[in-house]
Amino acid sequence: MEGITSLLNQNTPNFGPQGKSALGKDDFLKLMMEQLKNQDPLEPLDSSKYTAQLAQFSSLEQLSNMNDTLNQSIDANYLLTQAVNNTLTAALIGKDAKVNSNSIDFNGQSKAQFGYTLPTSATTVTVKILDASGKVVKTFDNVPKTAGEHKLSWDFTDNDGEKVATGQYTFSVEATGANGEPMVIDTYSIGMIEAVRFTENGTALVVNGAEYSLSDIFEILQSSNSSSKTATKDFESWLKS
Repeated sequence: MEGITSLLNQNTPNFGPQGKSALGKDDFLKLMMEQLKNQDPLEPLDSSKYTAQLAQFSSLEQLSNMNDTLNQSIDANYLLTQAVNNTLTAALIGKDAKVNSNSIDFNGQSKAQFGYTLPTSATTVTVKILDASGKVVKTFDNVPKTAGEHKLSWDFTDNDGEKVATGQYTFSVEATGANGEPMVIDTYSIGMIEAVRFTENGTALVVNGAEYSLSDIFEILQSSNSSSKTATKDFESWLKS
């Protein structure tokens, strides 16, 4: 490598694209050939050094080929994963799913289910439902305060008992601990999987009219149909793997 380094220091031509940060195997070979062409006739290149450079070039080529093979393997695994996604998720249409979201879409259905998880028992817990403008339309005060997961249901009525308009709503959970400090609450919504979409970004599930990625779905609820239960368990096991 001594000879190649000296050639670089003598401003040899740049054979790679301008702004290139690393030499590839073709650049390495061109530099070595340039070194042979410009060697001093009175002090020719040491054959042992030349042999060592050939060995380095061979190693570089093998590493480059290994990298190409590895990239092809990764691409193949990705396509296989996508195929598994497409096969399993199609069987989930019509089932309920827990989604990592605080959104509720009202499209005329009778009720919406959602919930929250308390890390420890709370002193106070208040659940508020807000419309698209941020206005509070419904408040739940008498809700569970013990540690763990709690599920609520909303019949799409406001605090006056009137039916709210169709559209998108969100809910928030405010809780305080024994020391009076606000608690960090995990929330989720529950909805039916209406469709499966195969997008350029991967497989997506449509839950209550909204599109979610697989990473947003953390539980598929059991169905009364035995064959559906099997498919659901297989899918949940795959998500955890």
